[in-house]
Amino acid sequence: MAKPACDTRGMPTTRLPRAGLILLALLSLGWGFNWPIMKLVIADIPRLVFRGDCIVLASLGLFAIAHFSGLSLKIPPGRWPQVCGLAACNIAGWNVFAIYGVSMLPSGRAAILGYTMPVWSALLSIWLLKEPLTRRRLTGLALGMSGMALLIGAEFDKLGTAPTGVILMLIAAIFWAGGLVWYKRDPVPMPITSLTAWQALIGGIPVAIAGHLLETVNWNAVGFWPWLGYWYNVFVALTFCYWAWNKLVQMVPASVSSLGSLIIPVVGVFSGMLVLGEQPHWQDFLALALVLAAISTVLLPTRRA
Repeated sequence: MAKPACDTRGMPTTRLPRAGLILLALLSLGWGFNWPIMKLVIADIPRLVFRGDCIVLASLGLFAIAHFSGLSLKIPPGRWPQVCGLAACNIAGWNVFAIYGVSMLPSGRAAILGYTMPVWSALLSIWLLKEPLTRRRLTGLALGMSGMALLIGAEFDKLGTAPTGVILMLIAAIFWAGGLVWYKRDPVPMPITSLTAWQALIGGIPVAIAGHLLETVNWNAVGFWPWLGYWYNVFVALTFCYWAWNKLVQMVPASVSSLGSLIIPVVGVFSGMLVLGEQPHWQDFLALALVLAAISTVLLPTRRA
């Protein structure tokens, strides 16, 4: 498994290499556009069936990528409990709570609440990983959270009428942050693509089973756009983006990779405007500037002496 990138002193770097920046850009588009797409899909396909089926299918794609890349699929001895725990946090916990949350909220605002994850990640990293909360990292966190606060404030009345959706999205964010920090604290010694595939399979199967037991879907009545969104989730939002996200986690400290992902809810908000016809407000543009400033603070190289 690849080791985290280090600087000339052998210390873990706090900025992304060029390959990481490319991954971050693709990940931001892939996951950002998926928030309104999920709203389109659940109009015709029940929530648990949608998430469970897509995750299991994506796991097969990830296994195929790992196999044809010549990567080992074997989980190291004694690591099964940890892999199952990571699957419970990163796959089952995040996806189940998030899909119910997004069904109760506007897609862009659900994305913002889901991406309060960096707050929990940074706090857990300080506690469990003993990572320093540097001035630069704290500045980036403050800028990013300020941007999110603007967008949340713009929809305060709307969020106030759906407290259950808000709570579900925050729980989803905490699950994701917990899985991220757990992995950073004790990385599983196996290829990241193989690990992601196992997490998706282990976490997706119970969600899919619960969906088909508890929900009913008429596949013949599913429209073109929900079908397109369904397969977008399989190939882009899950297969590619899960692999890309876990790859980013390997490159930099947990709180840095989390802060870098702050662009995703901004893409989610503006893609919601494009796909669902929402109208932008001044808060949206100011929030975009704040979040981009946060990412720049984290990713740009420090000035050398």
